[in-house]
Amino acid sequence: MKLNAGIITDKLAETKEFYTNVLGFDISFENDFYLLMHTPNKSAEISFLQPNHPSQKPIFQHPFNGKGVYLTIEVAKVDKVYKQLKDKGIEIEIEIRNEPWGDRHFAIVDPNGIGIDIVTYTEPKE
Repeated sequence: MKLNAGIITDKLAETKEFYTNVLGFDISFENDFYLLMHTPNKSAEISFLQPNHPSQKPIFQHPFNGKGVYLTIEVAKVDKVYKQLKDKGIEIEIEIRNEPWGDRHFAIVDPNGIGIDIVTYTEPKE
């Protein structure tokens, strides 16, 4: 079984720009109303769908409202990714920090209002 999360958004162009240029994702498939992207190592995918498209049934019509969803991207070297994004001028929503449960992470927000937690897992503090 494989999971592919999908977000319904009218910001397909902005989303494509953000995920390719900021996070290094690649395009698996694209047409005028749908965008399927994968992580650089192809271990995960996410899709974006234009709202109210006539080819879609009613449950796939309503756009995401910008709240209640987050993504976590696990990386090997979170400090390196943090510096790369800061150097690109990407706004950091939560500055890099260590958590007592074992995360070293920071967060950014995509064009759709989705919080993206970028993390390297570490050993929890005793």
